[in-house]
Amino acid sequence: MALTRFLPDRFTCALVGTVLLASVLPCQGETASVFNLLTDAAIALLFFLHGAKLSRAAVVAGMTHWRLHLIVLGSTFVMFPLLGLLLKPVLSWLVTPDLYLGVLFLCTLPSTVQSSIAFTSIARGNIPSAICAASASSLLGIFITPLLVGLMMESHGQGGMSWDAIGKIVLQLLVPFVAGQVAQRWIGQWVERNRGLLSYVDQGSILLVVYTAFSAAVLQGLWKQMPLPVLGGLLVVNAILLAVALIVTRYGSRALGFGTADEITIVFCGSKKSLASGVPMAKVLFAGHPLGAIVLPIMLFHQIQLMTCAVLARRYAQAQEKRAELADGLAAGPLKG
Repeated sequence: MALTRFLPDRFTCALVGTVLLASVLPCQGETASVFNLLTDAAIALLFFLHGAKLSRAAVVAGMTHWRLHLIVLGSTFVMFPLLGLLLKPVLSWLVTPDLYLGVLFLCTLPSTVQSSIAFTSIARGNIPSAICAASASSLLGIFITPLLVGLMMESHGQGGMSWDAIGKIVLQLLVPFVAGQVAQRWIGQWVERNRGLLSYVDQGSILLVVYTAFSAAVLQGLWKQMPLPVLGGLLVVNAILLAVALIVTRYGSRALGFGTADEITIVFCGSKKSLASGVPMAKVLFAGHPLGAIVLPIMLFHQIQLMTCAVLARRYAQAQEKRAELADGLAAGPLKG
């Protein structure tokens, strides 16, 4: 039973299988064109359903906790990019230039929505604020991530981000999202009742992008350019970024006077990066770049953050239970006397 905790989940296995399939049987020519069209349609459907699912009432209810949201947004869109730039002497020594560009892209991404809220719930944190913080991060990321990518690519000597790329992000991601928000009054309850559908679209769109990205990368000689020591270096880079983020959000929230429930929300919303948003954005923003190397860092970071945060959430929950038992014991003590 204990061993199963450390085994990868089904989606992780599907990601690995997709990379292996692309390595052995990459799509090319007419097949690649068909897969690209399917991928674009799946991404549009994904953001439409996210828009239909996101409750405006939950967002308004959570917006009153503005200090918490500023900390989460600061961690996501300020601290992470600064880490990516400041740690360049270490990170660029461990990975190739293309992978380092992927790490910089990882640092600009918004927080996750589903897993941030799920871990906050498991750890007994402030769930309404987590819903608002994660949702706001995901929505604002449609605008902020392309701008940050442009700035960081300039600092990396890769040239700025074109308005055409930003326009494509708005067209492919924001327009379907807004359409979903408009349609929420008619289909919102149906989407909420059929969460499994959103999960399938979410994971399916990611797998399609990963397959097409790695197919192109394999045809360009990705694995010949990426020996095992480089992959090991990428794991170390991801571990460093996540460790720093967890430490800063945890002790920073305490220093700023937040309670335990709010600390939990800040830790799980402020340290996460969204694979669901990152992979579709990479497809648009890095057209012409080796996309396989760009998305590989976020794929690995996704699994590391899930495994680490699962352990951390259980520890938070156990600590909350112990405090509750201690409080009950102190309250019952005088009565027994």
